[in-house]
Amino acid sequence: MDILSFDDLLQAARAQPAPQRLLFVFAGVELPEDSTPLQRERFEAGQGGALVPLMCVDKRPEELSSFAALVQESHQFGHHWGLVFAAALGGSVNRAPTSEDAEEPLQRMVESIKQGRIDAFIPFDPQGQPVQFG
Repeated sequence: MDILSFDDLLQAARAQPAPQRLLFVFAGVELPEDSTPLQRERFEAGQGGALVPLMCVDKRPEELSSFAALVQESHQFGHHWGLVFAAALGGSVNRAPTSEDAEEPLQRMVESIKQGRIDAFIPFDPQGQPVQFG
């Protein structure tokens, strides 16, 4: 199934035979202090910059009714974010993954994003639309 929206992600997670836990890392985009004039120019035009993880959360698909609900919850933490990266953690037929099960994978996501290794995640913009890099 192609993920063309956040709703597609929720539907796909709910359709899996094993229970899922969705992992989210909210990130800001900043201009590094050692950036070149060309990098500054691109950044001001809305391109480039460095991804900075700000906060993360895990949810069962049933805990989210929509992208708007996730955004609303994110506002409670007071961070302005530009992208949210999503991944799924599968359980077994008899056991759904818990928040404790999600802690280590979430930390690995944060570290991967800091290093720019984002291919394994689905990034969404603040409107819930998938973002493609490159």
